[in-house]
Amino acid sequence: MSSGSTCSVVGCSNSSNKIRHFMEAECYTHKVTRRECLCPPPYSLHFMPASRRLEWLAALRLKYPPKKVYVCSHHFVNKRPTDEHPNPELFLGYERPVQKKRRTIVRGETLAVAEEVSQEGEGVPEESHRTVATQWEDPSLWDHSYARSQGVDTPIQNHVMTDAATQSGDFSHFMLQSDTDAYLYTGLPLDTFNTLVSTLERFRNGTLTLSVRDQILMTIMKLKLNRVLGDLSRQFHVSQSVASRIITHWIDKMEEGLRPLIVWLPRETIKATMPASFQKFFPNTTCVIDCSESMLQKPKNLDSRGESYSHYYSHNTIKYLVGIAPCGLIMFISSAYGGRASDKYITMNSGILDYLRPGDEVMADRGFLIRDILFERRVNLVLPAFTRGGGQLTEEQVTSTRRIANVRIHVERAIRRLKVYKILSQVVPINMSPKMDKILRICAALANLRNDLIR
Repeated sequence: MSSGSTCSVVGCSNSSNKIRHFMEAECYTHKVTRRECLCPPPYSLHFMPASRRLEWLAALRLKYPPKKVYVCSHHFVNKRPTDEHPNPELFLGYERPVQKKRRTIVRGETLAVAEEVSQEGEGVPEESHRTVATQWEDPSLWDHSYARSQGVDTPIQNHVMTDAATQSGDFSHFMLQSDTDAYLYTGLPLDTFNTLVSTLERFRNGTLTLSVRDQILMTIMKLKLNRVLGDLSRQFHVSQSVASRIITHWIDKMEEGLRPLIVWLPRETIKATMPASFQKFFPNTTCVIDCSESMLQKPKNLDSRGESYSHYYSHNTIKYLVGIAPCGLIMFISSAYGGRASDKYITMNSGILDYLRPGDEVMADRGFLIRDILFERRVNLVLPAFTRGGGQLTEEQVTSTRRIANVRIHVERAIRRLKVYKILSQVVPINMSPKMDKILRICAALANLRNDLIR
């Protein structure tokens, strides 16, 4: 609601105070105050005449009009009220076409008016007035020369770009032009994405009109960029309900199709692909494990809120276990647990113990108090040394801890590859929590499709 000598148009903040400050400032051209130079003020305020009160209020659409209604010159066609355009018509805060006044014809002058109209028609047509909704350029940039350059995108150019993607029938071909584009939207090289699409072609849903390539790209973009459905639906020119159906369908099918990419390697393969950093000090290592957490939107259910609360992050989270081979391949990823679950509880219930064989060696962090569990299976546990009772580490323990940290960092790098997909690095929406087990496996499989982690 406006009052005083402020423009009453919704969204306009021009006022007499701004004019006063403008006039008191120094003119950059004449080096004197603007009151003393000939430079006109940027706008002027016009008081509502009593004879046009109803027309002005109808044009302004003010729910609670002020006692004194002022309108600045920006909202008049001729920069001030005139006989042809006495009411404000431009930039009124809503879409409103300019009402062109019909020409009045006086009897006896019909022929002269007709000749005048024909002469006007032979020349350059008069430019029609444009409202905020129809203008092609930003009026705030008209004071600068670069605003009129050819590099400014217009709605017509954007429409042509959209038509090019629509006519090709595939938005993904328009969006993925190089490996850089593919890494941005999918986290994969372009050739790898094309191979992935051809592999998942058999899971096509015949009821969806969008191409399989576009559907898979939309789903991976949801995982990679964590965009909202409204953004994705506009980018692919479908409704939000169709975008939701596409993502739900392909999360299920991608998890089924990519499941073979997360495989527990045989001991011989692990030995053959072991990097030199492991061969020197830890040649018997079978896997390196660690837990990670992702923020979760606070559930409304109090029991779920308590089970997912993490004291480490002071936030509701989901927690999962990741196991990698010494070569950096993700061999195991658990289901999603509440942030309250401990590392030991997840290790015991995730199913990773079923893959371990007598003689294997597992490397973990200090928080994994599972030595007694692994001892029953005759599996060795390698942990960094930690002090008990406040004592200091010996020189041998310090050296061993540094060697373990030097190779255990690779599991942190694998988790960082997982969290390239922002669905895991940002706050997980509560409506996505039922799909998190499958999302974790999909992200792990996509991370395995990238280049070698350890070279």
